[in-house]
Amino acid sequence: MEKPDAPSCERNREPILAVLRDHFADRRAVLEIGSGTGQHAVFFAAALPHLSWQASDRTANLAGIQAWLDEASLPNTSAPIAFDVSAAWPQQRFDAVFSANTLHIMSWEEVERLFAGLPDILADDARLVIYGAFNYGGHYTSESNAVFNAWLKSQGAHQGLRDFEAVDALARQAGLTLLEDRAMPSNNRCLVWRSAPLSR
Repeated sequence: MEKPDAPSCERNREPILAVLRDHFADRRAVLEIGSGTGQHAVFFAAALPHLSWQASDRTANLAGIQAWLDEASLPNTSAPIAFDVSAAWPQQRFDAVFSANTLHIMSWEEVERLFAGLPDILADDARLVIYGAFNYGGHYTSESNAVFNAWLKSQGAHQGLRDFEAVDALARQAGLTLLEDRAMPSNNRCLVWRSAPLSR
């Protein structure tokens, strides 16, 4: 099949990689939630060969992700897995989770389910990195983000930019501590959290 292509992945992959190099340097197993086209999976797995990179998405997107993985034929990627926050979750733990441009596509209820489910798959002292555009203090950080939010709403009323404070509150409820909120190109952010040690 023809591989799906998202130009935004080509634009944002280098700035995101810089964040992952900082926070995933001592990680082993990464779950990417919402791998989309699969472009990020092959780029980051190739650049970070010490990681085992597990792509995931809804079933409809798996064939496109597999096409990218097949072409790259990397030793540290496996077949993408079907994953929906409202359905069954993976039955293993990961010491890193990455997701890009997903929270504004999910409904707020799905975002809540995402964070509520993370403690069941995060290993001891894990890292969570989420990339995307966010509002702060209930305000857009740029006119372009306001335009983007209007476009999202036109595509589905459940979509929209999320408030950083609300997302961080969900993270704290899940036992996560914010390590970094890094400014990224095009008015995006990379948010990095650390999970608490597991109960012994």
